[in-house]
Amino acid sequence: MPSPSVGRNSNANDGMSGESLQCSRILIYLSWVLVVLTMPFSFLVCFKVVKEYERAVIFRLGRLMKGGAKGPGIFFILPCIDAYARVDLRTRTYDVPPQEVLTKDSVTVSVDAVVYYRVSNATVSIANVENAHHSTRLLAQTTLRNTMGTRHLHEILSERMTISGSMQIQLDEVTAAWGIKVERVEILPVQLQRAMAAEAEASREARAKVIAAEGEQKASRALREASEIIGDSPAALQLRYLQTLNTISAEKNSTIVFPLPIDMLTYFMKANEQN
Repeated sequence: MPSPSVGRNSNANDGMSGESLQCSRILIYLSWVLVVLTMPFSFLVCFKVVKEYERAVIFRLGRLMKGGAKGPGIFFILPCIDAYARVDLRTRTYDVPPQEVLTKDSVTVSVDAVVYYRVSNATVSIANVENAHHSTRLLAQTTLRNTMGTRHLHEILSERMTISGSMQIQLDEVTAAWGIKVERVEILPVQLQRAMAAEAEASREARAKVIAAEGEQKASRALREASEIIGDSPAALQLRYLQTLNTISAEKNSTIVFPLPIDMLTYFMKANEQN
């Protein structure tokens, strides 16, 4: 769909002053005379061919010709007064260079992307912007930085498809005025592998610490329950003492120190209290 600026150019053609219109007619007439006088050599200059995937935007005396872009096939131009620009309609791929981005949670990461776009309106892409392809590429870089700057690191790692779709919509809204259609945006995870590995390692360490803490808590509860049971039964305490001696004697140690029986220590403590 032609943009307002293209419409203004067409209106300017209709609203030319009388002198300008007459001058244009004279130049067109002289150009036709030149074509007729130099036939058939003039045909080599006047007839042009554009391929199936190309369109030709023609300017006559600096103004866009009515009828829009020409092609595919043969089209005719007048020498000296007509100029044309070829526009390739095929989809192009732009590999966005890695961008250093500060995420919303203050983490610096390097992110790159691939943008697929094509010219949807040849006339607008020539008349409305100086270099549609260069402008689209610069816009892709700034949009990538701005989009990533509003996301947390975990969102960038887990919601790449959603972010890609959001970037495509943002780019397409702007480039529509340039005659460019953004077809797809892919955020590449290659530059994010270190961040992904670091986050995964941190998650594993956190889970390990939680599991270790839970184990310590359960062990403490078990020891407390065991101490309560042993404290209520002196015989159980003596059996535990004998079991410990048995475990020590089973090991291949050259020197074994046997502690005094607990009952004997208790006897001496009571005798000391009586004295």
